[in-house]
Amino acid sequence: MVHQMDHFLVMKISVSDAKKRLTALVRQAEAGADIVLTRHGHDAVRLVAVKSSPSAEFRTELLDSLRRSASSRARQEQGAARSQDFLYGDDGMPA
Repeated sequence: MVHQMDHFLVMKISVSDAKKRLTALVRQAEAGADIVLTRHGHDAVRLVAVKSSPSAEFRTELLDSLRRSASSRARQEQGAARSQDFLYGDDGMPA
């Protein structure tokens, strides 16, 4: 059974059914699938890969965020340098 939580798809499967499909479930978890094992209809455990590679979408979002942050910081630093220009005369001495 597959459920949608927020924008993520979650596969929920009973522990007894998971026993029959364990190898396939492990492969899916390694590929980034969100798999929850249930017991008596209630969430029991989440199957998670020990080491997973971030998705291409996540990497793209992270790089875009870093670029925006660096660009914003550069603009702030330029503004700070210019805001102090009036403190010094043409000779470099305090005004």
